[in-house]
Amino acid sequence: METEITSSPYGSEREFDKLKMQENLPAAIFSGFIVAVLTAVLWGAITVITHYQIGFMAIGVGFAVGFTVRKFGKGDTYAFGFTGAGLSLLGCLLGNLFSIAGFLSVEMEMSVFDMLSIIFSTPSYIPTLLIDSFHVIDILFYGIALYYGYKYSINAESFTARQKETKEMS
Repeated sequence: METEITSSPYGSEREFDKLKMQENLPAAIFSGFIVAVLTAVLWGAITVITHYQIGFMAIGVGFAVGFTVRKFGKGDTYAFGFTGAGLSLLGCLLGNLFSIAGFLSVEMEMSVFDMLSIIFSTPSYIPTLLIDSFHVIDILFYGIALYYGYKYSINAESFTARQKETKEMS
């Protein structure tokens, strides 16, 4: 005879096992990476079109990546949070890089794809390009993107329940 444990904040032990079986870190990484790249492209396009770098784009990248990691990863561990934060930072850096490529392509009268090809074929120039375009305020927006990427990547309800259960056990 099987006894169901109901004192857990997750509900029954079976419900907890079901939640754990749904976790998928590879799907979180893959989908988060795709969204980081897509939001970076959007960031670059908006920046080039408006001729103005909007720092709030970083917040949008963090939110979009975090939400995607949570939706497809369905995880409640720190690994999902760090994945969302890391991919959010990647999206921000790529957004700035795509903006730079857009401005350089206009200035040099070449396609953005040709410029990106040049940039990515000489990866040693990427840090220089990013440093030259860096502003102190970027730290704030990157920090907020990291926060949102982390916060929204974790299934908060089950994470809180797990924290409670860990405290009760100690």
